[in-house]
Amino acid sequence: MKNKVYRWLVCALFSVSLFHVHANAQNNQLGIFDGQSDIGSVKNKGGAAYDHVSQQYHLEGSGTNVWGTHDEFHLVWKKMKGDFILRAGAEFIGKGVEAHRKIGWMVRSSLDTNSKHINAVVHGDGLTSLQFRRTVGGNTEEIKSALTGANVIQLERKGNTYTMSVARKGETFVSEKLDDLDLGQEVYVGLFICSHNPAVTEKAVFDNVRIVVPAGKDMVAYKSYLGSSIEILDLSTQNSKVIYQIPNSLQAPNWTKDGKSLIYNRDGLLYNFDLATLTPKVINTGAASHNNNDHVISFDGKMLAISSSNGPKGASLGFTVPIGGGEPKQITPTGPSYMHGWSPDRKYVVFCGDRNGEYDVYRIPAGGGPEVRLTDARGLDDGPEYSPDGKYIYFNSVRSGLMQVWRMKPDGSEQTQLTHDDFNNWFPHVSPDGKWIVYITFLKDEVSPGDHPFYKHVYLRVMPANGGPSKVVAYLYGGQGTINTPSWAPDSKHLAFVSNSGLLFPVFPIGN
Repeated sequence: MKNKVYRWLVCALFSVSLFHVHANAQNNQLGIFDGQSDIGSVKNKGGAAYDHVSQQYHLEGSGTNVWGTHDEFHLVWKKMKGDFILRAGAEFIGKGVEAHRKIGWMVRSSLDTNSKHINAVVHGDGLTSLQFRRTVGGNTEEIKSALTGANVIQLERKGNTYTMSVARKGETFVSEKLDDLDLGQEVYVGLFICSHNPAVTEKAVFDNVRIVVPAGKDMVAYKSYLGSSIEILDLSTQNSKVIYQIPNSLQAPNWTKDGKSLIYNRDGLLYNFDLATLTPKVINTGAASHNNNDHVISFDGKMLAISSSNGPKGASLGFTVPIGGGEPKQITPTGPSYMHGWSPDRKYVVFCGDRNGEYDVYRIPAGGGPEVRLTDARGLDDGPEYSPDGKYIYFNSVRSGLMQVWRMKPDGSEQTQLTHDDFNNWFPHVSPDGKWIVYITFLKDEVSPGDHPFYKHVYLRVMPANGGPSKVVAYLYGGQGTINTPSWAPDSKHLAFVSNSGLLFPVFPIGN
């Protein structure tokens, strides 16, 4: 059965790639960018190519330097206004010639060789820095990062403030900020490469390339929304591919047991998203027509536990419904109740419930009956989920100050903290093989411990199921709805998640 599921998964992802090739054949051959240019009087012409299957970019270029009063390099670019977040993984190809060959993100006022600019750059010798020219033809300045050898690069603009955040893949960001750099409202943003030797051409590859338009200050939560992208992450390479986009909100993709579909929520409805055809279809949930992003598939793949705001004053109640749809059965007597996990034997559902102003983890028979309170610590306990062997329930709790990942026995005993870091960690999901946990991390300077809002800088991190060091597997802009539900593929090697942006690119036809 495992081999059958894995073959289907490979075929589904291959179909995604074929569809992607076809879609992009009609559009820009540089992916999300508008054009490419050699900047300055380069000796060797540069070039760029977009790999539709991997969604990676390959650049080559020469040039004397990006420094001093003028620059020589190759750039793939897009013209933009307003605030944005630029992010990519970056690696040189080959040993190279010069220690100060350069790759990274560039923001320029113009394509002139002496333009004002800022760039987040990694050098061939590992030096990582924020370089900038304040005036046309002025000298380039530099802020060196404490981190060397970065291969994940992010450059963010908020007004005239620029923040460079860099990491070695798997680690969290280290940041440097520059205030009061006026490059104009409309700028050229893009990826660049410079050989630091006019006679040499260097090559580099960029993955997970994203240009994000973040939420504006006037955006009202739960009233207006950014666009949503479903991404599939290959954990072996940490390369993520966008497979579907819509210009508003969809949330919480939950991978089905047969590997053929994702189930997500949108506008109060649940959808089955076919991975072979890349098309969504509404799942009939009958009277439960106000569904939120807390839904979970039973371990045998036959049932859904869903949360729908059908209670008094719109309170969320828990229901069960067949995986293919049907009339739901209410199982929680009161709300708010948010469904999160089935027991492997399908006898119980665990959920987060608000009772008398206190949110805790509860267990209830899947057919309905008396609920049992499993946690009683002060503060929010949320996101409960059984391990595949049924020995533990994993959850997140704010009881130690910041939100952290915990686990307990199914009867609520032996409650043990598994993460102990300086972040807010939510929604632990156990891989089907029982070996790993993926969870979402919010930054404590952006988000209060008891909140998991939309549209923030977040990490997806993976750790051993019994605890241990965590590594970042995805850097993204998202939050609420990114990974609320279990979204491991059946092979325990891929993840589905949602990222957000106010600007979507035609990597696939935009959903209706």
